[in-house]
Amino acid sequence: MAVNQELPPLIDREILFGNPEISSARISPTGKYISFIKPYNGVSNIWVKNQGESFESARPVTADMGRPIRSYFWSRDEKYLLYVQDKGGDENFQVYAVDPDGTVDENTGVPTAKNITDLKGVRAIIMDVPKSNKNVMFVGLNDRDPAWHDLYEINITTGDRKLLLKNVDQFTGFYFNIDDELTLASSPDGNGGTNIFKKTENGFEKCYSCNVEESCYPVRGAKDKSKYYFVSNQGDADLTALGLLDLKNNSFEVLETDPEQQVDFGSAFFSDLTDELISTTYIGDKERIYWKDKTFQTDFDHFAREFPEAECSITSMTENQAMWIMYVNSDTDPGAAYLYKRDDKSIEFLYRPRPNLPTEHLTKMATVRYKSSDGLEISAYLSLPKGIKAENLPAVLVPHGGPWARDYWGYNSFAQFLANRGYAVLQANFRGSTGFGKAFLNAGNNEWGQLMQDDLTAGAEFLINEGIANPKKIGIMGGSYGGYATLAGLTFTPEVYAAGVSIVGPSNLFTLLETIPAYWESFRKVFHKRMGDPSTEEGKAQMKRQSPFFHAKNIKAPLLVAQGDNDPRVKTAESNQIVVAMRDLGLAVEYINFKDEGHGFANPNNNIAFLSVAEKFLAVHLGGRYQKEIPEHIKKIINENMVDIHDVTIN
Repeated sequence: MAVNQELPPLIDREILFGNPEISSARISPTGKYISFIKPYNGVSNIWVKNQGESFESARPVTADMGRPIRSYFWSRDEKYLLYVQDKGGDENFQVYAVDPDGTVDENTGVPTAKNITDLKGVRAIIMDVPKSNKNVMFVGLNDRDPAWHDLYEINITTGDRKLLLKNVDQFTGFYFNIDDELTLASSPDGNGGTNIFKKTENGFEKCYSCNVEESCYPVRGAKDKSKYYFVSNQGDADLTALGLLDLKNNSFEVLETDPEQQVDFGSAFFSDLTDELISTTYIGDKERIYWKDKTFQTDFDHFAREFPEAECSITSMTENQAMWIMYVNSDTDPGAAYLYKRDDKSIEFLYRPRPNLPTEHLTKMATVRYKSSDGLEISAYLSLPKGIKAENLPAVLVPHGGPWARDYWGYNSFAQFLANRGYAVLQANFRGSTGFGKAFLNAGNNEWGQLMQDDLTAGAEFLINEGIANPKKIGIMGGSYGGYATLAGLTFTPEVYAAGVSIVGPSNLFTLLETIPAYWESFRKVFHKRMGDPSTEEGKAQMKRQSPFFHAKNIKAPLLVAQGDNDPRVKTAESNQIVVAMRDLGLAVEYINFKDEGHGFANPNNNIAFLSVAEKFLAVHLGGRYQKEIPEHIKKIINENMVDIHDVTIN
């Protein structure tokens, strides 16, 4: 019987990338309220409803019209909802508190949110939310020195600040015990490594260290306050392990490494009631959970049996741990939220964030492995168009950002978007990706545009050799480091790619390092170790060799460049440089720069505008499908932000 070979219908960009109808539900500490994020006047804001009421009866409690609120949490006393927000993507985050039962402002229709850090040009970092005093939080502020954060106690109600520690020792992190006492601090060692200090009666004393090629960091205070849960791969260990740092003798006792000996330690989940370890998590091809608390495991397994093909996670719980908000999703489903009550084991459906998404048209994500140019094995995720044979397809490689990060299995809107348009999509965890042990991570040192790029080239070759990809129709598209990899791919392996899309991608490693934010100063030596040291002749030669800007003449394929003009990490100059270089060489380049965005596009309309341009660009040069209809308000955004390349200059 003949098989009908046909792609599913085009999925509208708005359904894939527009505001979720409801997302990020949190149950309040007593269980009285359920909060969530939902558009208010078109922008994602925080809403609240009583538990047991319908979502239709909810009320908005914030009205930020400038940028969507993307995350938040309840204060421990349930009096406030707390969130951070920046201005136009500048990443100078401020902490806001709103009383959900506060007086409603007639102009906004919501209670007034108070900026409790309220310092212009300052980046606030929430360090801890203590149990011992539920009306304060510990916050780092870099108002005295832009490079280093002093530690403050901030009153949530009034915003009053009390200095706890003037950070003259250049600490980068502060860690508290279960009684909310400052116990540990971390600091760079001057060579890219990390020193851990313990607080004593005589000040801070070094108690542990790891070098630039190792990882070590505190996790949480233990019930025995002379010990601290800690993660390390110091010495001969390749994979990071969870253990206990003994503060009496400065020794590290390993408690657990990956039972399958494949990946680094992932995360630990503790009880706020008992301070006991409940579970540990490792992420290989997929997530694996290892339970320590059998009662939690029994309840979790009871819930998870209802969703055998999905990944389930506890995203929020009441203070007494009796009620959980669970989230369920898979590679072909962005998910749904449920309320689980442990006393009667009842499961109540709450919402789906994208109820109009036709999940029957989504495609599975498979794990594949292939060898790079030097024989190193690379794991990757492959998403193939649904409904047609995986033969001689146009393909897009989507390298992740970081680069010290990784891709994961699960629902991925970009992978589904591109697969729906007819592309084979490969997301490779190239060397230098985190989570696969320090040998794999350190194999990426000084290999930007070289062996790290070979790992992507080998991915393209894998698709070709498997018969999946048309060798003349392979594109590359990524953001941040993925944007760099796009530029490097077109520059250093021009024979591989027929088109590229760089999103906030650095083009010149010299100017990238010269313009990093002041509060990244502690990380500068790590950049020098892993990217190249511009203070040495060898380092300068390497960075010039690896910077696409200096080799733009090699580019053959057309390029689309996308930028956020307020990006504090990868400045607009990075995009301007490659655009000018290609323009002056007569090469095909297009440019869109969003004036109200930073490192990535937080405003869904901006993101849809970018994708409208990108999918047409890819269709023209690779041959996939694209959605021709563009709403007028999106057209307006495109017209306002597309850049005439003849007007671009290098400052």
